[in-house]
Formats: sequence, structure tokens, C-alpha cells
Amino acid sequence: YGMSVMLLKLLREEQPVGMAFALDGPDPTFRHVQSPDYKAQRAALADPLREQLRLLPRLLEAFGAPRFCVPGFEADDVLATLAVELASAGQAVRIVTGDRDLFQIVRDRVDVMFVGARGRKPMIYDRAAVERRYGLRPDQLPSRTALAGDVTDNLPKVAGIGERGAEALVRSFGDVHSLLSQLSNVTPTRLREALQRAADQIRSTEALARLRQDVPLPDGPRHAPLNQESLLRLRALFNELEFRSLLLRLEELSPTTRRRIDG
Repeated sequence: YGMSVMLLKLLREEQPVGMAFALDGPDPTFRHVQSPDYKAQRAALADPLREQLRLLPRLLEAFGAPRFCVPGFEADDVLATLAVELASAGQAVRIVTGDRDLFQIVRDRVDVMFVGARGRKPMIYDRAAVERRYGLRPDQLPSRTALAGDVTDNLPKVAGIGERGAEALVRSFGDVHSLLSQLSNVTPTRLREALQRAADQIRSTEALARLRQDVPLPDGPRHAPLNQESLLRLRALFNELEFRSLLLRLEELSPTTRRRIDG
């Protein structure tokens, strides 16, 4: 229900020329193969949520947009690849996510609508907004994670280095690869020694944190608009699920969107 509300709101307010969905698959990804500890701390899904997720494919099918799920990769990698591909072709892309990992993909023609906790207004992150928040370019964020870690993904930090310290080091050296090649320039001595001891961990964590932009996407359309057939499928599904309050929202799409649907 919450996903349906959000998608209808996005269609009404953003009026996109098309949309696409990226999904995690059930099998381990290359990150799990490289690091058995990756996301290992996460609890299993509760049964009620698991039941809800079984309905998700039907909902996405009703919207009629392409759905991408590539074995061995996370949905974030799929979104990164898709966004870069479309932006390179001159199309403007807005990634809608609740995962800050996607901030690293922000660039010309690509921004992120970050959807946080319920009740909080979504925030748009373009290049300037990312740099204001972190003091770093979007592409430098995996280096920040390599030093400061990420509790959500169970990525380790370097002992004695916090977020601000990580950001300062990345600003000074550009990325962790340059940092590790210039350790003689790092002061104080205890910081240099901590980085030297954790060098292999830093390289490994950076590789895990950096999203792939070369996911082998299947052939076919990269996005699709909502059309009249989609509206009919959604109306039938909402009736079946007793989401009757959402039936009115189907009729609240803007005239511009409605013209696209009718066409």
C-alpha cells in the first residue's frame, strides 16, 4: 500500500516520461562472495513483511514499467548502470531511493530523490547538494566509506577515524588509492600507522562500497510511461486488495500525465 501511494504521488508530481524498477535477487551477489560479512548482521525479514513482498511483482507488473533484476548484482548496481546509460544518451534521470549509496552516482543529468523515514519530505540531491553535505564529490563517497565504514552494510571502519576525519583525508588526497600511495605525507604518526595496518581492508571496503556501472542489462526498453492499460490493471489490483482509497488517486493524475496516458 505504501509503495502504491508513493508511486502514484511520484507520477502525479514528477510527471516522468517513463519509469523503471530495479530489484534485488534472491541469490548472493559478488559482494557476498568477496566478503561473507557483507550485510551479515541484518535480521531475516519478518513473516508479515515477507507476505507483503510476495505481492510486489504483481504491483510492478500492473504499473507496466520495465523491471530489472540481474543475478550477482544488487538493485543499486542496476540503478547505477541504468542511470549512467540513460544520462550518457542525453536523458535526465531521477533515482528514487532510500539508500544513500546511490549518492555516488549523482552527476550531470542524474540526481537522487532520497526518500527517508515516513513523514519526512523527500530531498533532491544533485552534485551541489552532495558536496554541501559531505564536502566531497559524489564519486569520492566510496573512499569515505572505506575509511569511516558503514554500519548498515556491515562495512568496517579504520580504527580511530570518524566521518569527519575520513572526509578530510579524502579531500586532501582525492581517494583512498592516492592516500595509500602517499602514506609518508600523512600525519600524525599514529594515523599513518593505522592506515598502513588497515590498507588491505581499506581497498576491499572501497571495492564493496563502489557501485558497479557495467551490469549486463537485458535487451529491451529501459523505461516506459504509465498508459491506459496500466491504469486498468492498477484499478483491478487495487479493488482486489481493497485499496479503494487509491482508486481516487488514479483519477488525480495531472492533465499532462493524463494526456500521455490517453495517448
